[in-house]
Amino acid sequence: MTGIIRTLDTVYRAEHPRLLRYLKRRVGPEEAPDLAQEIFARLLRSKELERIENYGAYLTRITRNLLIDRARRKMVNRPVCFPFDEEWIAPTDADQTWRIEAIDLFHLYRRTVRAMPPKTRRVFVMHRMRHLTYMEIAERLGVCVQTVEYHMMRALTLCRAAVAAK
Repeated sequence: MTGIIRTLDTVYRAEHPRLLRYLKRRVGPEEAPDLAQEIFARLLRSKELERIENYGAYLTRITRNLLIDRARRKMVNRPVCFPFDEEWIAPTDADQTWRIEAIDLFHLYRRTVRAMPPKTRRVFVMHRMRHLTYMEIAERLGVCVQTVEYHMMRALTLCRAAVAAK
């Protein structure tokens, strides 16, 4: 154990000035001595102490890890600031806004469907509400599929126009 203590004393005397210079550039002269002591404390707590071949490289790795941990802690503990603006209105709950917009859109959709010509409305309701295919609608109404397509296109155009005019 005495050999390790002598080795650590030699390593401290050799590496401490280098680490201190490095830390002063990174964190400033006020915090550098404390971080240097923390680096050597981590070295002493290391379970690999007897197997370390290159103490300088090992201390450099500890230093980098310490600076990374320090930066992460600063990011987590950083206060969040919002500018004060008297005209700023607190946001409403997104679900509430979406619900209101959905209700408004439903009422607009309903008015638009009611205002459609009777045949167009019937085709649209059969397809969108009752989920019938164009072929099934054509059979029930006694018209061709192209007529069903025409009325669906007309209904969709009316819906798009109503939403665009909103």
